[in-house]
Amino acid sequence: MIQKTGFDNERYIEEQTAAILDRVKRFDNKLYLEFGGKLLYDYHAARVLPGYDPNVKMRLIKELKDQANILLCIYAGDIERKKIRADFGITYDSDALKLIDELRSWGIDILGVIITRFDQQPAATLFILPRSI
Repeated sequence: MIQKTGFDNERYIEEQTAAILDRVKRFDNKLYLEFGGKLLYDYHAARVLPGYDPNVKMRLIKELKDQANILLCIYAGDIERKKIRADFGITYDSDALKLIDELRSWGIDILGVIITRFDQQPAATLFILPRSI
C-alpha cells in the first residue's frame, strides 16, 4: 500500500512566503504577523499531521528574515506563575531565552522582547533586568 504524505512542508513554505510577501506589498511594506503555537520542535503538530516538519515555522521565518523584524512576546502572567512548558519541562521565561538562542543559531535576529500585560509583576520585572538581547 502506498502511503501519501499528509503535509507538504516545501509547498507550505512556498505558498505561505508568497502570500505573506503579497500582503506586505498591499500594506505599504508593513505587515504584522503572529505565529501561534511553537516555532520550534512542534511535535504535537508532527504527530497529528503526517509529514509535518516540527521546525517548518522556523524555516518559513528564515525565508522571510531579510524582510522582517522579529519581536518575541511573552505573557507576564506566565512568568509570574512560573508556567512550565510541558514538552521540555522548563518555564516559559527560560523557554523565551532558549528560543532567542535558537533563532540566532538559525541566523535570525531578534529586534526585541515584549512582555504582554505587564503590571509590575515581580518575576516579570526580574526577567527584564538587566537584559540585552
